[in-house]
Amino acid sequence: MTMGIPILTYHHTQAAPPRGSAMRSLWVTPDAFASQMRWLHRLGYQGLTMSALLPYVRGEKTGRVVGITLDDGYLSNLQHALPVLKRYGFSATCYVVSGMLGQTNAWDAKQGITQTPLMTEKDIHTWVREGMEIGSHTCTHADLTQLSTTDVQQELLKSKHDLENILQRDVTQFCYPFGRFLPAHEGLVREAGYLAATTTHRGRAHANDRTTALPRVPVVRSTHSIQFLLKVMTGYEDGKRAG
Repeated sequence: MTMGIPILTYHHTQAAPPRGSAMRSLWVTPDAFASQMRWLHRLGYQGLTMSALLPYVRGEKTGRVVGITLDDGYLSNLQHALPVLKRYGFSATCYVVSGMLGQTNAWDAKQGITQTPLMTEKDIHTWVREGMEIGSHTCTHADLTQLSTTDVQQELLKSKHDLENILQRDVTQFCYPFGRFLPAHEGLVREAGYLAATTTHRGRAHANDRTTALPRVPVVRSTHSIQFLLKVMTGYEDGKRAG
């Protein structure tokens, strides 16, 4: 197997809620995020959006690159991640929930997960204007495995259409909410006009991976510097790929 390319996955980039809070692992502090980006820069990596990364994943380009993705569209990404990305000349893809811009992560409320502000329409304009990319995370952060085919198509098409109307540019990247999808959904993603879709399956992306089901490398609150470097530079994550 070739080395593969890490596609890093983040959610919140801010201080974590109190100890004992549900899913606290998804909060990466601004200092930790800055340290991780600084390490990438020192080691000669270029952080890229998913659109810019795809030629490398497909083997059409070579280079020391990583994909940087942020799920859900939290305001903290604009406040804390954006300045760091710009400092190092990196770009990143933020997957937003098109029907919930300016609201909170209400899809997590039943699990008792801390409610956190999401970016507004104005915020995602700023994100794109600063050289970053917006991708779709559906309209409602729906678990696609619980929907009919028609409803899945609606979530894929409407979110793409609405985001393109807001941004006045193509939206070609998708991320499966909760990481849940069925094999048939990959075809629907292609039919909706997305060029790639990312999952929560672990591992680095390889040329023989389906672009509609790309694995990623999770970065969480407990990811210390040595572990981060192992995830990026070695086969650490490939050892965790699904069989």
